[in-house]
Amino acid sequence: MRVPNRLRRNLPSIVLFLALLILWQVAVSAFRMREYILPSPLAVFRAIVSFEIPWFVHLWVTTAEIVGGFLLAGAVGVVLGIAIAWSAVLAKALVPFLVFVNTLPKVAVAPLFLLWLGYGIFPNILIAALIGFFPVVINTAVGLTQVDEELLDLGRVFGAPKWKVFVKIRIPNGLPYILSALKITATAVVVGAIVGEFVASQSGLGNVIVTTQTNLNTPVAFAALVWISVIGLSVYGAVALAARWLAPWADTSG
Repeated sequence: MRVPNRLRRNLPSIVLFLALLILWQVAVSAFRMREYILPSPLAVFRAIVSFEIPWFVHLWVTTAEIVGGFLLAGAVGVVLGIAIAWSAVLAKALVPFLVFVNTLPKVAVAPLFLLWLGYGIFPNILIAALIGFFPVVINTAVGLTQVDEELLDLGRVFGAPKWKVFVKIRIPNGLPYILSALKITATAVVVGAIVGEFVASQSGLGNVIVTTQTNLNTPVAFAALVWISVIGLSVYGAVALAARWLAPWADTSG
Protein backbone atom coordinates (compact mmCIF):
# COMPACT_ATOMS: atom_id res chain seq x y z
CA MET A 1 0.00 0.00 0.00
CA ARG A 2 2.97 2.34 0.36
CA VAL A 3 3.44 2.88 -3.37
CA PRO A 4 -0.17 3.94 -4.05
CA ASN A 5 -0.10 6.20 -0.99
CA ARG A 6 3.07 7.91 -2.16
CA LEU A 7 1.68 8.30 -5.66
CA ARG A 8 -1.49 9.79 -4.23
CA ARG A 9 0.50 12.19 -2.08
CA ASN A 10 2.65 13.32 -5.02
CA LEU A 11 -0.16 13.29 -7.58
CA PRO A 12 -0.72 17.10 -7.56
CA SER A 13 2.96 17.72 -8.32
CA ILE A 14 2.97 15.11 -11.08
CA VAL A 15 -0.19 16.54 -12.66
CA LEU A 16 1.19 20.09 -12.49
CA PHE A 17 4.48 19.02 -14.07
CA LEU A 18 2.75 17.17 -16.92
CA ALA A 19 0.37 20.09 -17.49
CA LEU A 20 3.31 22.50 -17.76
CA LEU A 21 5.04 20.21 -20.26
CA ILE A 22 1.91 19.99 -22.39
CA LEU A 23 1.37 23.76 -22.21
CA TRP A 24 5.01 24.30 -23.17
CA GLN A 25 4.72 21.98 -26.19
CA VAL A 26 1.47 23.56 -27.33
CA ALA A 27 2.83 27.10 -26.94
CA VAL A 28 5.96 26.33 -28.97
CA SER A 29 3.88 24.74 -31.74
CA ALA A 30 1.17 27.42 -31.74
CA PHE A 31 3.54 30.38 -31.84
CA ARG A 32 6.05 28.59 -34.07
CA MET A 33 8.92 29.44 -31.78
CA ARG A 34 12.35 28.99 -33.30
CA GLU A 35 14.27 26.20 -31.68
CA TYR A 36 17.28 28.33 -30.76
CA ILE A 37 14.97 30.65 -28.80
CA LEU A 38 12.78 28.10 -27.04
CA PRO A 39 12.96 24.41 -27.98
CA SER A 40 9.99 22.13 -27.47
CA PRO A 41 10.00 19.43 -24.77
CA LEU A 42 10.30 16.82 -27.54
CA ALA A 43 13.42 18.55 -28.88
CA VAL A 44 14.89 18.64 -25.38
CA PHE A 45 14.13 14.93 -24.92
CA ARG A 46 15.86 14.12 -28.21
CA ALA A 47 18.91 16.05 -26.99
CA ILE A 48 18.88 14.16 -23.68
CA VAL A 49 19.01 10.75 -25.37
CA SER A 50 21.38 11.90 -28.11
CA PHE A 51 24.77 10.19 -28.32
CA GLU A 52 26.38 13.24 -29.93
CA ILE A 53 27.03 14.67 -26.46
CA PRO A 54 29.12 12.53 -24.03
CA TRP A 55 26.52 12.91 -21.30
CA PHE A 56 28.01 10.27 -19.02
CA VAL A 57 31.35 12.08 -18.87
CA HIS A 58 29.72 15.41 -18.04
CA LEU A 59 27.30 13.77 -15.60
CA TRP A 60 30.12 12.11 -13.72
CA VAL A 61 32.08 15.36 -13.37
CA THR A 62 29.13 17.46 -12.22
CA THR A 63 27.84 14.74 -9.90
CA ALA A 64 31.26 14.40 -8.28
CA GLU A 65 31.42 18.16 -7.75
CA ILE A 66 27.92 18.37 -6.29
CA VAL A 67 28.25 15.34 -4.01
CA GLY A 68 31.75 16.34 -2.94
CA GLY A 69 30.64 19.91 -2.22
CA PHE A 70 27.64 18.64 -0.29
CA LEU A 71 29.69 16.28 1.89
CA LEU A 72 32.32 18.95 2.56
CA ALA A 73 29.74 21.63 3.34
CA GLY A 74 27.87 19.27 5.64
CA ALA A 75 30.97 18.13 7.53
CA VAL A 76 32.45 21.61 7.94
CA GLY A 77 29.07 23.14 8.78
CA VAL A 78 28.30 20.59 11.51
CA VAL A 79 31.77 20.93 13.07
CA LEU A 80 31.57 24.72 13.12
CA GLY A 81 28.01 24.61 14.47
CA ILE A 82 29.10 22.33 17.30
CA ALA A 83 32.02 24.64 18.07
CA ILE A 84 29.68 27.65 18.26
CA ALA A 85 27.25 25.81 20.53
CA TRP A 86 30.06 24.39 22.71
CA SER A 87 31.81 27.64 23.59
CA ALA A 88 30.54 31.21 23.84
CA VAL A 89 34.08 32.44 23.15
CA LEU A 90 34.27 30.44 19.93
CA ALA A 91 30.82 31.71 18.97
CA LYS A 92 31.91 35.34 19.35
CA ALA A 93 35.02 34.66 17.30
CA LEU A 94 33.50 32.51 14.55
CA VAL A 95 30.06 34.00 13.83
CA PRO A 96 31.22 37.42 12.51
CA PHE A 97 33.89 35.74 10.35
CA LEU A 98 31.42 33.20 8.94
CA VAL A 99 28.90 35.93 8.16
CA PHE A 100 31.66 37.83 6.35
CA VAL A 101 32.58 34.74 4.32
CA ASN A 102 28.94 34.07 3.48
CA THR A 103 28.42 37.62 2.21
CA LEU A 104 31.27 37.34 -0.29
CA PRO A 105 29.97 37.19 -3.89
CA LYS A 106 30.72 33.63 -4.92
CA VAL A 107 30.90 34.49 -8.62
CA ALA A 108 33.78 36.84 -7.80
CA VAL A 109 35.51 34.30 -5.55
CA ALA A 110 35.33 31.47 -8.08
CA PRO A 111 38.05 32.85 -10.41
CA LEU A 112 40.40 33.17 -7.43
CA PHE A 113 39.88 29.53 -6.50
CA LEU A 114 40.66 28.52 -10.06
CA LEU A 115 43.74 30.78 -10.06
CA TRP A 116 45.05 29.25 -6.84
CA LEU A 117 44.09 25.62 -7.45
CA GLY A 118 43.95 25.34 -11.22
CA TYR A 119 41.36 23.55 -13.33
CA GLY A 120 39.63 20.39 -12.23
CA ILE A 121 36.95 19.02 -9.96
CA PHE A 122 38.46 20.08 -6.62
CA PRO A 123 38.11 23.88 -7.06
CA ASN A 124 34.46 23.46 -8.02
CA ILE A 125 33.89 21.27 -4.96
CA LEU A 126 35.26 24.07 -2.79
CA ILE A 127 33.07 26.67 -4.50
CA ALA A 128 30.00 24.45 -4.02
CA ALA A 129 30.87 23.90 -0.36
CA LEU A 130 31.43 27.62 0.16
CA ILE A 131 27.91 28.35 -1.06
CA GLY A 132 26.25 25.52 0.87
CA PHE A 133 27.90 25.38 4.29
CA PHE A 134 26.39 28.43 6.03
CA PRO A 135 22.84 27.08 6.58
CA VAL A 136 24.32 23.96 8.17
CA VAL A 137 26.39 26.06 10.59
CA ILE A 138 23.46 28.20 11.69
CA ASN A 139 20.92 25.38 11.98
CA THR A 140 23.38 23.15 13.84
CA ALA A 141 24.15 25.89 16.35
CA VAL A 142 20.45 26.70 16.82
CA GLY A 143 19.45 23.05 17.18
CA LEU A 144 22.14 22.42 19.78
CA THR A 145 21.32 25.49 21.85
CA GLN A 146 17.52 25.62 21.65
CA VAL A 147 17.00 22.73 24.06
CA ASP A 148 14.27 22.35 26.66
CA GLU A 149 15.69 23.60 29.97
CA GLU A 150 14.02 20.74 31.81
CA LEU A 151 16.12 18.23 29.89
CA LEU A 152 19.29 20.17 30.71
CA ASP A 153 18.29 20.35 34.37
CA LEU A 154 17.78 16.61 34.34
CA GLY A 155 21.31 16.16 33.07
CA ARG A 156 22.67 18.41 35.79
CA VAL A 157 20.74 16.50 38.48
CA PHE A 158 22.41 13.26 37.41
CA GLY A 159 25.79 14.99 37.24
CA ALA A 160 26.30 14.33 33.52
CA PRO A 161 29.45 15.95 32.10
CA LYS A 162 29.17 18.52 29.33
CA TRP A 163 30.16 16.09 26.57
CA LYS A 164 27.52 13.56 27.64
CA VAL A 165 24.83 16.27 27.69
CA PHE A 166 25.86 17.07 24.12
CA VAL A 167 25.72 13.45 23.00
CA LYS A 168 22.54 12.42 24.82
CA ILE A 169 20.46 15.61 24.77
CA ARG A 170 21.75 18.37 22.48
CA ILE A 171 22.65 16.33 19.40
CA PRO A 172 19.33 14.38 19.27
CA ASN A 173 17.55 17.73 19.68
CA GLY A 174 19.63 19.34 16.94
CA LEU A 175 19.44 16.48 14.44
CA PRO A 176 16.17 17.63 12.78
CA TYR A 177 17.64 21.14 12.43
CA ILE A 178 20.78 19.75 10.84
CA LEU A 179 18.85 17.54 8.42
CA SER A 180 16.62 20.45 7.40
CA ALA A 181 19.72 22.54 6.71
CA LEU A 182 21.22 19.74 4.65
CA LYS A 183 18.16 19.84 2.41
CA ILE A 184 18.87 23.51 1.73
CA THR A 185 22.52 22.71 1.16
CA ALA A 186 21.60 19.94 -1.30
CA THR A 187 20.17 22.57 -3.63
CA ALA A 188 22.75 25.28 -2.88
CA VAL A 189 25.76 23.14 -3.82
CA VAL A 190 24.22 22.56 -7.25
CA VAL A 191 24.42 26.29 -7.86
CA GLY A 192 27.99 26.38 -6.57
CA ALA A 193 29.20 23.56 -8.80
CA ILE A 194 27.63 25.09 -11.91
CA VAL A 195 29.06 28.54 -11.06
CA GLY A 196 32.51 26.96 -10.96
CA GLU A 197 31.94 25.28 -14.31
CA PHE A 198 30.67 28.51 -15.83
CA VAL A 199 33.82 30.38 -14.82
CA ALA A 200 36.28 27.86 -16.20
CA SER A 201 35.96 24.16 -16.88
CA GLN A 202 36.75 21.65 -19.55
CA SER A 203 33.90 19.26 -18.76
CA GLY A 204 30.67 19.08 -16.78
CA LEU A 205 27.10 20.12 -17.47
CA GLY A 206 27.89 23.79 -16.85
CA ASN A 207 30.54 23.58 -19.53
CA VAL A 208 27.95 22.06 -21.89
CA ILE A 209 25.65 25.05 -21.34
CA VAL A 210 28.46 27.56 -21.96
CA THR A 211 29.62 25.70 -25.08
CA THR A 212 26.16 25.42 -26.61
CA GLN A 213 25.62 29.17 -26.25
CA THR A 214 28.24 29.80 -28.92
CA ASN A 215 26.40 27.78 -31.59
CA LEU A 216 22.84 28.46 -30.31
CA ASN A 217 22.21 24.79 -29.63
CA THR A 218 19.49 25.57 -27.12
CA PRO A 219 17.96 22.06 -26.92
CA VAL A 220 21.26 20.69 -25.60
CA ALA A 221 21.47 23.54 -23.09
CA PHE A 222 17.97 22.69 -21.84
CA ALA A 223 18.92 19.02 -21.71
CA ALA A 224 21.91 19.91 -19.52
CA LEU A 225 19.57 21.85 -17.22
CA VAL A 226 17.35 18.77 -16.95
CA TRP A 227 20.32 16.61 -15.96
CA ILE A 228 21.41 19.21 -13.38
CA SER A 229 17.92 19.13 -11.86
CA VAL A 230 17.98 15.33 -11.75
CA ILE A 231 21.27 15.37 -9.81
CA GLY A 232 19.99 18.02 -7.40
CA LEU A 233 16.73 16.17 -6.81
CA SER A 234 18.63 12.93 -6.22
CA VAL A 235 20.83 14.50 -3.55
CA TYR A 236 17.80 16.15 -1.95
CA GLY A 237 15.90 12.86 -2.00
CA ALA A 238 18.82 11.05 -0.38
CA VAL A 239 18.84 13.60 2.45
CA ALA A 240 15.07 13.26 2.88
CA LEU A 241 15.38 9.47 3.15
CA ALA A 242 18.24 9.83 5.64
CA ALA A 243 16.10 12.23 7.68
CA ARG A 244 13.32 9.64 7.98
CA TRP A 245 15.82 7.06 9.15
CA LEU A 246 17.96 9.21 11.47
CA ALA A 247 15.21 11.36 12.97
CA PRO A 248 11.93 9.41 12.77
CA TRP A 249 10.63 11.30 15.81
CA ALA A 250 10.70 14.63 13.96
CA ASP A 251 8.83 15.88 10.92
CA THR A 252 11.71 16.55 8.55
CA SER A 253 9.78 15.84 5.37
CA GLY A 254 9.60 18.46 2.69
